[in-house]
Amino acid sequence: MEPEIEIFREHLGKKGLRNTKERDAIVREISAFHDHFDVDQLYLLIKKKKGVSKASIYRTIPLLIEAGLITEVYLEDGHMHYERTLGRDHHCHLRCNQCRTIIEFSDPRLQEIEREVAQKVGFVPDGHKLEITGLCPQCAALDKRRPGA
Repeated sequence: MEPEIEIFREHLGKKGLRNTKERDAIVREISAFHDHFDVDQLYLLIKKKKGVSKASIYRTIPLLIEAGLITEVYLEDGHMHYERTLGRDHHCHLRCNQCRTIIEFSDPRLQEIEREVAQKVGFVPDGHKLEITGLCPQCAALDKRRPGA
């Protein structure tokens, strides 16, 4: 059995919830994602294959977050985007405001700074999220070529 399915079923059991074919289909589809996704993208992929409703996806998303299988990444155009977390190292994001490109990066210094800041105030962190917005190199180069820029 796929690790995501196993972890999710265990989480559901601890909460006293039952697993369904729809929930299994949602977890399987998410485990195949390698990029960020939103509910609409997931729905379009999954409804063709499994006939899962959008309501089922919306009800399952919080359970997947609680189980540690996905995380909220950013809010754009009024809806949340997510990414898989299982088997991925922690990373942060650079997000272009113009073309919407997302560049993932990690730097161990960020985790050290987090620990130091939290320790100073007695805070117990369970993670961190960093997003830097601006222009990617391509959009920045185009922006410099515009008159008046």
